[in-house]
Amino acid sequence: MQEGFQKIDLEVVKKVNLAKPSPKSIKSHKLSRVIFIVFMCGLLALIILAAALIIPGKDLYISTQKTAQVAKETFAAIKNQDIDKADVKLTELKDNIEQVKLKLDKLSWAKYIPFLGAYVTDAQHLVQAGIACVKAGQITTSTILPYSDLLGLKGKSTFVAGSADERIKTAVETLDKVTPKIDEIAQKITIVGNELNQIDPQRYPGKLGSIPIRGTLISAKSIFQDTAKLFVEATPLLKKIPELLGSREQKSYLILFQNDAELRATGGFITAYAIFKVEKGKMQVIKAEDIYKLDEAKRKSYPAPPSILKYHKNVTNWELRDSNLSPDFVVSMKEFEKMLSESVPDFPKFDGIIALDTHVLVGGIRILGEFNIYGRKFSAENDPRCDCPKAIYELEDYATRPVAYVREERKDIIGVLMYQLMQRALGVSPSQYWGRLFQMFLDETKQKHVLFYFHDQNAQQGIEALNFAGHILPFEGDYLQINNVNFAGAKSNMFIKENVEQDINIGNDGTITKQIIINYKNPAPASNCNLEAGQLCLNGILRNWLRVYVPQGSKLIDFSGSEMETVTYDELGKTVFEGFLTVKPQGGSEVKVKYILPFRVKKGEEYKLLIQKQPGTDQDDYTVNYNGKQIEKFPLLIDKNISAKF
Repeated sequence: MQEGFQKIDLEVVKKVNLAKPSPKSIKSHKLSRVIFIVFMCGLLALIILAAALIIPGKDLYISTQKTAQVAKETFAAIKNQDIDKADVKLTELKDNIEQVKLKLDKLSWAKYIPFLGAYVTDAQHLVQAGIACVKAGQITTSTILPYSDLLGLKGKSTFVAGSADERIKTAVETLDKVTPKIDEIAQKITIVGNELNQIDPQRYPGKLGSIPIRGTLISAKSIFQDTAKLFVEATPLLKKIPELLGSREQKSYLILFQNDAELRATGGFITAYAIFKVEKGKMQVIKAEDIYKLDEAKRKSYPAPPSILKYHKNVTNWELRDSNLSPDFVVSMKEFEKMLSESVPDFPKFDGIIALDTHVLVGGIRILGEFNIYGRKFSAENDPRCDCPKAIYELEDYATRPVAYVREERKDIIGVLMYQLMQRALGVSPSQYWGRLFQMFLDETKQKHVLFYFHDQNAQQGIEALNFAGHILPFEGDYLQINNVNFAGAKSNMFIKENVEQDINIGNDGTITKQIIINYKNPAPASNCNLEAGQLCLNGILRNWLRVYVPQGSKLIDFSGSEMETVTYDELGKTVFEGFLTVKPQGGSEVKVKYILPFRVKKGEEYKLLIQKQPGTDQDDYTVNYNGKQIEKFPLLIDKNISAKF
């Protein structure tokens, strides 16, 4: 019996021991419970975080979308030159951006969250930049709103009453009150730049669906930085505008007319000049005449420089009309002034030089309508006799066709035409023409059909910052300017078509070898250039002095197509490859220049190229190839920057 009880007890103990959990299982069970609790807490935290992000995030998204729409409407008003609407829309845009800021502030705590925080911080910088940018726009619109009529903009101008001269005078007299606003605008632009600089585009994806993200951010930052730098550097000029317009004392400017039909280094053969007086914005033509009259008035003669003796035809003296030999406009104008002051000491004093070519005259006629001068019709319509604007044919016909009688003031017609253009522009309501004329003049200046050289250093500094001074620019990287000078080729540049192709080859060691192929074609028939025949000589054999400006230190490998011995030298901070060629009517010529750049580009590094346009040229075709593959093709209208990674 006792044995039976012992057996039963042993079995009970075994069962009890089997039912009791081991220390290991107890520990595992506790760990599971902890993990479960942590998981649930984490899940709850994520739900709370999601709610905290989604609810204000949704409001932020809606507000952002609304702001983007207002921004589009604001930009449309600015593009349409509706200054009144732009002013209203800028206020609306500022209110919307501030609403975005308030909603974004509700998410400011999220900037401490790893990964997500960087994007929240970027959004804050972007909003601050937007507010500063809009404030700069508001200062600008409120500043120019009173002058909207004078600028040809849509707006409630306070200078509507009175004649055009009276309105200009009133505006110029009050401009001094406006210029301090320029510093305020510059301050806001600096804030925008500082905010944008703190955004790193590299943390963003290349694309979000089909929408480019990273590239857009990089491009936007670059464009703004360039624009901001331009504005800051041009500020000295903007502040000087009232003074340049004679707000304090009378100013005088020498206007040089460069005939781009006979191309010269700075844009064309100097064929006529005029002296303009400006007093409180009112302009008067004091004198306008043929450049030959000025050369005849010289009391001192100059021997022709080597380039004229070598390339020009039967020219042994250096005249004012041939003084623009340097492709740098300022350098040429300083030479012109030196010769003028030495040889014509009684010439009226002036405060600066403004050069313009036929492109500008035609642009003005296209807006203002045709003119009748000396019984001739000057219009922008095409003349089949030259396949050029009728105004150009009439200018050339009047100024250069041989006649059997003495015609005084042979080229004063250009001064008369310029004067009548100005009078017509000033004699009408500014809102009718001035907006288009201002835009046209700005476009022509960008394309180097207008060039400026002021004696005032601050004004000149601003002009140079805007690249309106015709300078050969310094540049870190590859560089190209092709400069052509027509020495005794009639007006054949009216017909010459120029095509430039450049091949870039980069070796394994980063060495850059380039070949420039310049193709000249003249499809038009020759003119009868016999003076005794009394015919208009427009198209003759082009005698072309060619200079190719490249980075200083470049090594020439080969120069083919030149009809004279080629020369290499350094000038204006560049290396120059010089040659000479002729182009016959209904003929062509080709030049090939091969050289090695003075620097190397490693694989993956950025290659930069600046192509500078020669003043006076129009839509020369350019093609850029890399190892035989085309990467860019364009008409050269303005200086062109190209960058690529190979």
